[in-house]
Amino acid sequence: MPYDSSLDVCMAKKVWEEGPDRITVSVFSYNNGQKKMQISRENRNAEGEYRFAKLGRLTKEEVEAVLPLMQEVIKEM
Repeated sequence: MPYDSSLDVCMAKKVWEEGPDRITVSVFSYNNGQKKMQISRENRNAEGEYRFAKLGRLTKEEVEAVLPLMQEVIKEM
């Protein structure tokens, strides 16, 4: 069965922005299944639009900003 975006429901979402970077912490449930946390990074391109980027490693500043967001959205799990 292929992925169907209409079955993916966002239960909670918090965003941290700093300069050209944005990190989003969200909770999703696919097809009324188990709720799972997703952390994603986006960077602005030359036109100012956000584009997906590999999250990879986080700086200390990013971790300190994302931890409280994780604690907030975990309440929805």
